[in-house]
This record gives sequence, structure tokens and C-alpha cells, in this order.
Amino acid sequence: MKTNQQILLKSRPDAVPAPSDFKLVDGNMPVPGAGEILCKTEYLSLDPYMRGQINGRHISGAIHPGEMMRGETVSEVLASNHDDFSPGDFVKHFGGWQAYSVSDGTGMQKLDGRISPRSLALGILGMPGLTAYAGLVHLAEPKAGDTVLVSAASGAVGSMVGQIAKIMGCRVIGIAGQQRKMDWLTDVAGFDGCFNYKDEEPSEAIKRLCPDGVDIYFDNVGGDILDAAMNQLAIGARVILCGLMAQYNTDSPPPGPNPGTIIRARAIVKGLVVYDHFDKQPAFLDKATEWIKSGQIKYVEDVTNGLSHAPDAFCRLMAGGNFGKTIVKL
Repeated sequence: MKTNQQILLKSRPDAVPAPSDFKLVDGNMPVPGAGEILCKTEYLSLDPYMRGQINGRHISGAIHPGEMMRGETVSEVLASNHDDFSPGDFVKHFGGWQAYSVSDGTGMQKLDGRISPRSLALGILGMPGLTAYAGLVHLAEPKAGDTVLVSAASGAVGSMVGQIAKIMGCRVIGIAGQQRKMDWLTDVAGFDGCFNYKDEEPSEAIKRLCPDGVDIYFDNVGGDILDAAMNQLAIGARVILCGLMAQYNTDSPPPGPNPGTIIRARAIVKGLVVYDHFDKQPAFLDKATEWIKSGQIKYVEDVTNGLSHAPDAFCRLMAGGNFGKTIVKL
């Protein structure tokens, strides 16, 4: 009988997670019951929000030591007792950090045939891409000529925000933490400028690159960079709060920005939760597949081979060492 490899949370880290905080185990091969589907994982998505689940502060719930890590997967249907799915189908669902999974079909989607390679269903054509699209287009409502500032700009969300903003006629400035990321953003993704927050004081860099103010700030990190951006908002600015990288690895959240910066700019601040925008997925996919086909959208994936290496890849992601959408190929 085949076994099913799984990654469990071994211990809850206090800071940046280490591979020793996770445990690889061999379990029994799952068997689908009535109305269920047996799936083999092809790709596993690794995302910063998982760190929020580990410390128990994420909207989707907590992961406790001894429990399997959760995560979205692209999987192949091996056996099905469900009328809507057949062996050979490729699907996207929350299969978790494991080689095989069983589902009753809730939340499972067949992959759109336009998605190629299939890994993009977990990145720029999946939840991260929809996050960028919904947050920028529907919440921030960009206008041609707006200056858009994006943190964690080379990630799956940030890179899509910037490139969609360019398509809509905006001037785009990115924030990253490595020279290779900055080079890709300006030379490949078409950003108008970028700075390394590790090498330059963010408040000074934002003033330098956005001298007339920031019309839209798409925040994926929080902390000091959020504070710096809020001090350079233009009148009528829109701020989209999406991610919290600056506080995922700590139990002591940093203080928030001065409310005076919001009042002074007459700014609108909106929190973004992608679960509120799943109805926009079809429209997003129609547009995004055409943008990729036309060359208007570029992407980069950070692919790790083998489930056993997922903890290393996740820890690298949480330390800012990834480049592009972080994926594990099984």
C-alpha cells in the first residue's frame, strides 16, 4: 500500500520559522468515500498568510502543533465518487501540505484550460492575482496618471498590482529587498522606479521617487514601511491594506501610523480580504490570460522540488529570500 507524506507543524516559532519547526511524516494512503475525490498533489502554494495561521492570528483560523499545514494545491484527480469530477481532471483546492488528499468537492475548482503552466493557478492567475486585481481595480480605483506605490513588489501580489497599474496608465514605484528583485521590476515588469528598503531609508526614498505624493499605496508588509508611505500621501490618496509581513514573525505587532497623515491627505484606507472578491475571478481570469498572452504581464516563480523541502522554502519566504511566487512541485 502506498503511503501519504505530510508536513506537520512541530512547534510554534516565536520569530522567523525554522525547518525544525516542521515534521515530515508518512501516513496511510487516503481512501475516498461516498461522494469524495482522491487527488494527487502536483503543486503546493506557499504563502505569507500561513505564518498568521501558525501564530493563530489569521482570519482563516489557527494551525496548532501536531496538525498538518494547510495550503492551496493544484492536484490531479486519481479516483472519484463525485458526479462533477473524473479521473484525469486537474483541480485547485486546499489539499494541504501532503502528497495525496481526499475532498468532498467543497471549494474545489476544475482548472481553466487557458492556465498554462498549471502552477500559475496558484500564483498570478490564482488567489494572489485576484487579490491584486480586486484590491487595485475595485478598491483603489486607479486613474491614468496616478502614482502607485507597492511594497513587496516582486511577489505574486505586488508584481501584479504594479503591472495592472501600468496597463491602466499609472506611474508605478516598487519596494523590494534585493537588487535582483529591483532589476526584474524595472527591466522586465516595467515599473518606473524601485528602491531597496534595506539600503535606503524608506521615508527618504519615497519622497525621492514620489515627489508629488503617493496617490495609491498598496501595502503588503505593514510596519515602518507603511508608516513611511502614509507620510507621503497625496491629497485624496487611497491606501489598500493587504498583508502584514512585518508582523507575521512576531507576537508584538508594531504601532500603527499616525492618524494625522490620513486626515491631512483626506485619504481613504481600505482593508483587503480576497475571500470577499471570489465573484470577480471569472472576469479577472478573462483579462489576465489575455494580458499574459500579449506580453503585458510578466511573472517569475520560485519553485522548490519535493514536499520534504517545503519547510525550507517556507522559511526562506518568511525571511524574504524568495524571488517570485513560492511554489513546491511534488
